Order: sequence, then structure tokens, then C-alpha cells
Amino acid sequence: MTKGTEEMESTGARPGLTLAAVAVVQFMVSLDLSVVNVGLPEIAAGLGFSAAGLTWVIHAYALTFGGLLLLGGKAADRYGRKRVLLFGLGLFGVASLVGGFAQEPGHLVAARAAQGIGAAALAPAALALLTATFPTGKPRVRAFGVWSAMNAAGGALGVLAGGLLTEYAGWRWVMFVNVPMAAVALALAWRGIADGRPASRTGRPDVVGAVLATAGLILLVFGVVRTDQYAWTSPVTLTTLAVALALLAAFLYVERTTSREPLIRLGLFANRSVAGANGYNLLVGAAMASAFYFTSLYLQRVLGTGAAKTGVMFLPFALGVVAGSVLAIKLGYRLAPRTLMVSGGLLTAAGFAWFGMISPDGAFLTDVLGPSIVASVGFGLCLGPVVSTATVGVAPHETGTASGLLNSSRQIGASLGLAALGTAAEHRTGHTVTPQALNDGYALGLNLSATLLVAAVVIALVVLRRADAPAEAPASTPAPSRTETASS
Repeated sequence: MTKGTEEMESTGARPGLTLAAVAVVQFMVSLDLSVVNVGLPEIAAGLGFSAAGLTWVIHAYALTFGGLLLLGGKAADRYGRKRVLLFGLGLFGVASLVGGFAQEPGHLVAARAAQGIGAAALAPAALALLTATFPTGKPRVRAFGVWSAMNAAGGALGVLAGGLLTEYAGWRWVMFVNVPMAAVALALAWRGIADGRPASRTGRPDVVGAVLATAGLILLVFGVVRTDQYAWTSPVTLTTLAVALALLAAFLYVERTTSREPLIRLGLFANRSVAGANGYNLLVGAAMASAFYFTSLYLQRVLGTGAAKTGVMFLPFALGVVAGSVLAIKLGYRLAPRTLMVSGGLLTAAGFAWFGMISPDGAFLTDVLGPSIVASVGFGLCLGPVVSTATVGVAPHETGTASGLLNSSRQIGASLGLAALGTAAEHRTGHTVTPQALNDGYALGLNLSATLLVAAVVIALVVLRRADAPAEAPASTPAPSRTETASS
């Protein structure tokens, strides 16, 4: 029995329940990123959204989630991971319930923003708990395999659930569905995660840095997602992006010079595992969010598929991700995470390039099923390894911060990628909205998604160390201290 296992037993921590709680949390958060997409037309009709206003059902969640993740990771380290996780779950569940009862557009947008705040608190806390509970060896490989499967399955099944719920139960259930999941995760976390002292509670919090980072990230995403209304070269977009970059530059200056406890220690980026995993994750997030969006629209607007049937057509993708994640667990005992990230990224890129061959007179069997299987297995292969790599060599008291950074890179990448690739696709489509024109735009977006994944592979090859070890090798992550294990 390892020292870490003995310490977990002495504090009452239950690794199995911790893994179950984290898996449910990640499935719920990932599902909520895509569950509303198919139901947007019914939401617009039910609450009277304008065409421009409807986009904020998506962006309100993405802006608060992506913009506050760094602060959420720091809060998990400072105030205790279990405490922050329970707070985030409670807020997420209540916001979902309120959103389901929304009577006007503002109510739903506000509820989605509150969901994003809750997700920004619970996601990095959950990932830090997973890292601390399974620090090394085969248990870590299995745990991150389960996490990656639930993460990807949530995103893929979100489209399926959104279509079925919207068509057969009503759009409000895309919000209500989160309530029982949040309740289950709360029960598992309350019982299975031991109370403990925070991993980091020294110094005064860097409030100025937190405000600058959050405002800069939100404004950056805000500027990009509005490029569907204001061109990239318009004064509005240029001014918004310039202010965002100025805020982020001020944040870096404050983090370097503050006498308080920094929101994120810039020295973390000197760790090649942290830098490489986050660069890889940023591009993967951009590619995956865009590909889901274009494929869903291709099925509905070009092939004329209904909402429920569109959701069902995403099921092979979800199953492929699970299969890829299981394969990653088996291969992870013999291959380095870097190897899995490279092979998984290339396989996913090949799938998206195949997707880019869609045609207006295509069909599910010829244009969707094959590339879905290839891309999903590749995605499943790389998900767990990138998460595991992002915390290699990180001190125990900074795992929450590193986890928040990884979640933030994926969410910011998703928002920026979807806005940028969506603009490119819209430009290719032009003003003539015909099946052929729409198809051309979506095909361009899918090919650009494949290009982003190739760029992610290049980052993995150049930045990550070749010597990253598989599960049997000696751990490169420091063993958790008694304080950290107790907080898990």
C-alpha cells in the first residue's frame, strides 16, 4: 500500500467516490456546452429572442465560464477544493432550475451566465481533486481515461440529448436535465471527498490581478464572438480587442510585480508540460467546438434532418470517443502521453479533413458516419493524456491553478475558434443562402478545424519532452503532501 493510499484512508477520502463525483461533474459541464445548440430555434420561438439576441444563450455561458476559470482554480487552491466544488455544484443546479422556468430572454441569458460562474468554480476544483487523488501510476491512467471519456461523451451526447429533449419534452428540459446530475454529484462529493485544509492559504489574494485577468479574457471572447455583427477590421472590434489585450498585458505586469499571492505564477509556463498541454488544448478546443457546430448545421440546414434525428446521428461520435478513451487507457501503460497526443491529434485531423468532403446531396452514411468514427476515436485517444500532462511537475499547492488554466485554455479556444472559423465559413457562404453555398462554408470550416489539429500536433512535438513516461515509469509528478491528500 502506498503512502498516498494510507493517507487517503486515514482522512476518510474514498478514491472511488471521488472519481465518480468528478466524472459526473465533467459530464454535466461538457454536456451543457452543447445541449442547447439543437434547441435554439425552439428557444427563440418560445421566449421571443431576436436573431442577434439568441446567440447570447451560448455566449453568456462561454464568457463567464472561460473568463472566470483562472479565478476558480485559484479559489480551489486557497479555500479548499471540496468547498469550492460544492459551491459550484449548488450554483450550477439552481441556475439550471431557474433557466428552465425563464419567461423572457433576459431571464435565460442571466441563468446561463450563472451556470458559467458555477462551472468555472467546480471544473478546476474537480480536476485538481482527481490529480491529487490519483497522483501516479496505473490508477492515474485509468482515472484520467474515465475523466476524458465522460468529458467527451458529455459534449457529444449533449447534441443527442438536446435534440431528443427539445422535440419530445420541450426546450425547457435542456436546462432541467442538469438539476438531477448536479444533485447526484453533490451527494457523491459530500460523502466521498474528505474535508481538509486548503492546499494554499498564505499571503493576501491578488484581487487586482483577478479583476484584470477576468475582464481581459471576457472582453477578448466578447470581441471575437461579436464578429458576426462587426467585421474584424471595424472600429468596434479593433477597439474591443485592443482594450482586452491591454488588460491582459496589465495582468501580466501585476502578476510579475505584486507583493500579494499572484493569481497564477508566471513561472508555471516555464514548465514545458504546462505550456505544451495548454497550447495543444487551446487548438483542440477551437477545432472541436467548430466541428460540432458545422456538422450540426450541415445535417439540419443542408440535408434537412430534424432536431431529434440530428442528435441521434451524433451517437456514433460519442461511442467512438468512449472507445478511444478506453484504448488510451490500455496504450497509456506502454506509451508516453506525448505519443498518444500526437497520434490522437493526427487521427482526429484526418477525420475532420474527411468531413470537409461533404456535399449538398450527401447522406449520413456517406458523409458523416465514417469521419465521425475516425475523428472521435482520435479525440478519445488524446483527451486523457493532455489533461494528465498539464499537471506534470506542478507543485501540490498549484494543481488547482494549473487545472483552471487547462480548462480555461480549452474554453477560450472554443469561443475564439468558433467565432473565427464561423466568420470564415460565413464569408465563403456569402449572401446567397442555398444548400450549395452553405455546404461550401461548412466544408471550409471543417477543413480549417483539421488544420488547427495539425498545428496542435506540431506544438506537442516541439514543446513537450520526448522523455514523458508511461504509467510504469517513476512518477514525474511530486507525491501529494499530507495536507493536499486530506483536502482531496
